Amino acid sequence: MKTERKVPRRHVDRWRVAAGALSGLLAGCAALAVAELLSAAVRPESGPVVAVGGAAIDRTPTAVKDWAIQRFGTDDKLVLQAGILAVLALLALVLGLLVLRRRRVGAAGVLLFGVIGAVAATTRPDSTSLGDAVPSLVGSVAGAAVLYVLAGRLVRRAVAGGGEGWDRRGFLIAASTAAAASAGAGVLGKSLNAASGKDAVASRAGVVLPGPASPAARVPRGVQPRVPGISSFVTPTKDFYRVDTALVVPKVNAGTWRLRIHGKGVTHEGTFSFADLLRRDLIERDITLTCVSNEVGGPYAGNARWIGVPLAELLEESGVVPPSRGGPADQLVARSVDGMTIGTPVDDVMDGRDAMLALGMNGEPLPFAHGFPVRMLVPGLYGYVSACKWIRDIELTTFDDYDPYWVKRDWARKAPVKTQSRIDTPKPFARPEAGTVMVAGVAWAQHRGIDKVEVRVDDGPWRPADLAAEDTRDTWRLWSFPWEATSGGHTLTVRATDRTGTVQTGKRARTIPDGASGRHSVVVTVD
Repeated sequence: MKTERKVPRRHVDRWRVAAGALSGLLAGCAALAVAELLSAAVRPESGPVVAVGGAAIDRTPTAVKDWAIQRFGTDDKLVLQAGILAVLALLALVLGLLVLRRRRVGAAGVLLFGVIGAVAATTRPDSTSLGDAVPSLVGSVAGAAVLYVLAGRLVRRAVAGGGEGWDRRGFLIAASTAAAASAGAGVLGKSLNAASGKDAVASRAGVVLPGPASPAARVPRGVQPRVPGISSFVTPTKDFYRVDTALVVPKVNAGTWRLRIHGKGVTHEGTFSFADLLRRDLIERDITLTCVSNEVGGPYAGNARWIGVPLAELLEESGVVPPSRGGPADQLVARSVDGMTIGTPVDDVMDGRDAMLALGMNGEPLPFAHGFPVRMLVPGLYGYVSACKWIRDIELTTFDDYDPYWVKRDWARKAPVKTQSRIDTPKPFARPEAGTVMVAGVAWAQHRGIDKVEVRVDDGPWRPADLAAEDTRDTWRLWSFPWEATSGGHTLTVRATDRTGTVQTGKRARTIPDGASGRHSVVVTVD
């Protein structure tokens, strides 16, 4: 007589524990997939990962946020979202194990995370409707249902011949069905979200930038030293740095976009369409932008050719008078479609510099990542107080009455760009050969201009570098220095002097609250 081999209880329990953990993961995937699908019907920013990620950015201590930018650069948002998914996966595993003993409690845990996502979505600065809560809430209901059903297949029951077992076949069928349905919903949701911006993409493709009434001056010969490894005078658009808080790049339809100007001292409130701006006399200028998060020697600076509407003219037509001439408003607050607020001194906007509402960058309409259809920029100020992307609203107010986004997070209210310089070549820890080595890089002091750049080898004297031709005082200036390198280890340091006579300080300061200071150095070993 053939006897049935019994599987040891501990082996059965191990498989059941593994199935419980898998149940949690499948429930989490189902919740996210359904939420992704529904966010396509609401708006992409209402998805739970994006909403929680945005809330995390808003609540992250400034020092940690600044560290993330320095450590991960433009990948900081991907790292954040990957971190959120990793945490959710871990919590899903825990809930999956919990349902082995408390089926309803585990399912309720999934619902709780849906509530958290809903709160995050509806409290974001760009949220305008309670509908933003729908994807997280409905997604969590779907996830809780999946977990509850799968947990039902894991309940121990009496089996023929005595003992206890769980429905492995039923679990595999239910798990496979949940996985397939989640994958389908997720793929469909991503596809719909990608297609949701097609009108915006079409509107950008249809933009023809008119010739500027005031074109940029011809770039002088000699702005670009022929030194391998040095930055390009004009930064290609694809290489231009991007630092913002948007986890999903807004895709705004230029045809429906509107800009409102209002507030203190505005005697003629106005609303402008993209077509209205295109019909105005445009200016074209080469302007270097710098992020306040740029460490000494860092990469977050770039130079581009911008075309746009002079901002001071729009303000003057609206009746705005700068405070230096008796106007009531000393702060211009720009608001973005993603809820960002940026405060700019009105005097700086109206002092004659080429502050503009930019419509184009390097001969093309603005890329979505850089603010299409319209962004603001003010030469000489760090981006967080001047360069509002996806702008939709300009309010004239005072610094006493309102603190914009970054000021609430301990950054300075006013932030002129500091005089800085950077060594592009040789790179840190390079091993050049003895003889003539070209040391080269860039220097900037927007709206003041660079007058001199000097290089020091080790503790030797400061020696003048060769300055490339200057385009304008609003652009960076490239420089080079032929160094007669001798064998051994050496430290190369650079400093710049701006047109006001201010020498770049050697005193180190962190980026918070108004930009880093100090001198850039690289250590090399000459063979």
